[in-house]
Amino acid sequence: MADVQVGVVKNFFAKPSVAAIEVTAGEFEVGDVLWFKGFTTDFKQEVQSMQEEKQAITKAVKGQLVGIQVKERVREKDLVFKVAD
Repeated sequence: MADVQVGVVKNFFAKPSVAAIEVTAGEFEVGDVLWFKGFTTDFKQEVQSMQEEKQAITKAVKGQLVGIQVKERVREKDLVFKVAD
């Protein structure tokens, strides 16, 4: 199974190192590996936790805007893929 695009980065907050991701297709959960890909961005990391409206959630679905702590800087419009098992 190929990696599937699940969202796009809408914003990046430098101090807490959090990416705001708009989920555009499919879904992902805590424990899944996401691949952040853009013009100058290219890294993968496991989702440790995520939030929506300052509330902890375990699953993100299409239409949600979620915050995920990231290990590297991401940029607006970077694509977010769920890495296939």
